[in-house]
Amino acid sequence: MKNDPGTANFAEEEGVKAEGVSLSSESVEVIRGLLDQADHYLRSVRHLIFEQVYQGKAQALGQDLGEQGSDGQRILEGVFDGEQMVGSDRRHYPVPPNYASKSKLVAGDILKLTIAHDGTFIYKQIGPIERQKLLAVLEESNGRYLAAVDGKRYQLLTASVTYYHARPGDQLTIVVPRDTESEWAAVENLLSQGGDVTMNTT
Repeated sequence: MKNDPGTANFAEEEGVKAEGVSLSSESVEVIRGLLDQADHYLRSVRHLIFEQVYQGKAQALGQDLGEQGSDGQRILEGVFDGEQMVGSDRRHYPVPPNYASKSKLVAGDILKLTIAHDGTFIYKQIGPIERQKLLAVLEESNGRYLAAVDGKRYQLLTASVTYYHARPGDQLTIVVPRDTESEWAAVENLLSQGGDVTMNTT
């Protein structure tokens, strides 16, 4: 069926008019606020979903928390959630960002935590999850660093980004779980906009 020339012309004219529509600065601010709010709610929902997954995995490790080591040390295991370790007691234990970045910890990794008698936390990765590497573009939103891959965005630890002196728009190699979803990624390397590759060989 052929299109009616009059209809086509009308559509073209309407398209021009639509392209000419401008929004006031107040409307733009309202829309931006609504988008930020929607993004916040989505991130909160994703966080709750992943939190349940990590808590279930941590509880499956057993209930032998509080095992005493030498010199009164306390030893326990848990699951790294991208920022912290979730113990089988459902408690969250802080993981130093520099350690997580340097070790390239991935959400889902099993960690052993030794709490020394003076309160020092000593972590060791004992059960790395299966991994895959992806190419991503670095973004920044509301003070948070994100790695964008085919429309999906992974959160990044600030320490991982500042270590490479990366900037929004730079290309990254990131590491994510191979067989499960995650809202976090580790930074493997930085592919700068200039084409040079910064590699961490440690």
